[in-house]
Amino acid sequence: MLIHFGQAFADYLYDVFVAKFDFWLAFGLVAQLLFTARFLVQWISSERAGQSVVPMAFWFFSMGGGVMTLIYGIAKREPIIILGQALATIIYIRNIMLIVKHRARGSKVEET
Repeated sequence: MLIHFGQAFADYLYDVFVAKFDFWLAFGLVAQLLFTARFLVQWISSERAGQSVVPMAFWFFSMGGGVMTLIYGIAKREPIIILGQALATIIYIRNIMLIVKHRARGSKVEET
């Protein structure tokens, strides 16, 4: 039974990642890599600071991965991905806007 399960799982992985490999699968994998990179950037920044921090690069990786995943969802007609990433992308953009606004306000205070 375990051998049968292992073979079925190997067949599944082959079907999903090899037999069906096309542009959209590659695009979706790159989008997922961007999402993974955001957590690596956040982790490394936090380790260096000795406390939990969320660097600006986290939000850029989030936005890049989110937009790419949204495009992937639209191309593949996946409503769950479309709904999830549409809202998430708006949140990522808003966070970047707030950070830029805060930094601009901070530099004006430093100039005076």
